[in-house]
Amino acid sequence: MTADAARYEGRDRSDDEEEVPLGGYAALSAAFATSVAVFAGVARRKGVRLPDEVPPWDVALMGTAVYKASRLLSRDKITSFVRAPFTRRGSHALAGEVLDEPRGTGVRRAVGDLVSCPFCVSVWAAGAVVGSYACAPRATRLACAGLGAVTLADWLQYAWTWTQQTAEK
Repeated sequence: MTADAARYEGRDRSDDEEEVPLGGYAALSAAFATSVAVFAGVARRKGVRLPDEVPPWDVALMGTAVYKASRLLSRDKITSFVRAPFTRRGSHALAGEVLDEPRGTGVRRAVGDLVSCPFCVSVWAAGAVVGSYACAPRATRLACAGLGAVTLADWLQYAWTWTQQTAEK
């Protein structure tokens, strides 16, 4: 463990405790910032014209899509192959979701922390959605509408289950 990580944690590390991968977090942050900068440069060079405004319904649609995309990437059983190199199966959650736990050290551990956290993944998903919206707003709205429909369907499934459970009591 680096001295910075030990100071960050506010404790001395025993050999069986896991290290906070500050270097890995820094690498991921640098990768995200670099991706944004490269996208902005390429978009400018290709003459992509940014929208003058983003209507509130587009923000709501993109927000719903980012929510669902982050859940799919970080918790869905079917996408576990993406997380597997960086996580281990933790436990099962409701609605077929799984709770993976990060593994490894350094960058591997940092990526495991990222891909197992829907809140963390949502920032990356939002970056992809916003970049897509800037280049191809109609296609992005369509893709977001699909993810939004799945989100609505999930909520309806939960409502139906709750209704059934309430009726059985």
